Amino acid sequence: MLPRPVRALPADLAVVFVFVILTNIAVLAPVIRETPLRVPLGLAFVLFVPGYAFIAALFPEAGESPTDESEFERTEEDDSESSLLESVPLSRDRSGIDGIERVALAFGLSIAITPLLGLVLNFTPWGIRLVPIMIAVSGFTVIATAIAAVRRWELPEDERFQVPYREWYAAGRSEVLEPDTRGDAVLNVVLALSILLAVGSVGYAVMVPPEGEQFSAVYILGEDDDGELVADNYPTEFTQGESQEIILGVDNHEHRTVDYTVVLVEQQVSVEENQSAIEDNETVSVNETVVEEQRELDRFETQLAHNESWHHPHDLEPTMTGEDIRLVWLLYPDGEVPEEPSMESTEYTVHLWVDVNES
Repeated sequence: MLPRPVRALPADLAVVFVFVILTNIAVLAPVIRETPLRVPLGLAFVLFVPGYAFIAALFPEAGESPTDESEFERTEEDDSESSLLESVPLSRDRSGIDGIERVALAFGLSIAITPLLGLVLNFTPWGIRLVPIMIAVSGFTVIATAIAAVRRWELPEDERFQVPYREWYAAGRSEVLEPDTRGDAVLNVVLALSILLAVGSVGYAVMVPPEGEQFSAVYILGEDDDGELVADNYPTEFTQGESQEIILGVDNHEHRTVDYTVVLVEQQVSVEENQSAIEDNETVSVNETVVEEQRELDRFETQLAHNESWHHPHDLEPTMTGEDIRLVWLLYPDGEVPEEPSMESTEYTVHLWVDVNES
């Protein structure tokens, strides 16, 4: 049912085609892309497959191992006193490369090809994004694989490169199931267990990376002359009854989806100087800020996924008048807001000092 070129496709190149399809499904399919399957497939796809296809296109012919590069032709000369056996090395012409060289070059070229494709995409309207990168790398790999297949078909069958699967299987079966000594059998078992442990450890580390530090953040932003958001240009002079806009920012780095509540309060405060406090087992004098009066101005709610940010413009309209009115944004993860919100009830706060004149 399949066309002859497809049926005649070399096994290693067919694996490359299948790997390209599986990687695109794992990375782009709506449901599968949320699973850890995309990590190992993506790493192998970026770090090995494009380089292997490129090497296959450059060297379609079979190569020889460096250890088999020369042979020895023995000639016997008879002499009246003795006979001498001489060995004359005859070198072979190696136009191809062997399997070990292909694997090494595949890794190196893949590491070079993928950034170059990204550099080209950077100067296109699509930019460096997931879908353009996948299309570019997949397209390059498929074209290189097709060229490699055509070039192999043009060679005599005995000169084409073929992955020696059967030889590998026979050698491995002989080493594992038919060891020469009992010590070899024990070493084979230890080697197999070591490989499984190494692969399992690396796979777990890649698919389940450490979460790292968990925290949230709250901040306020203003706008510069170009309309860009900056941590500056805050409104600090108000007239009672008038409002000015400011932008509230919240970041989620909790490694989970979190419901946030932000409480905006205004405070009339006073500073008590030379208050005693204990720091590093020593009594020192500090200035203590005392909240004399507090009023709640507004509340904001949002839900953020991990590594997601929220910028919310809103109007500030203080009701207290005087100098050094403190506006405080109190961030409460998971929506757990106490009856009397304060700076002591949450570790995430940001404040702004303003002056409010009477109307």
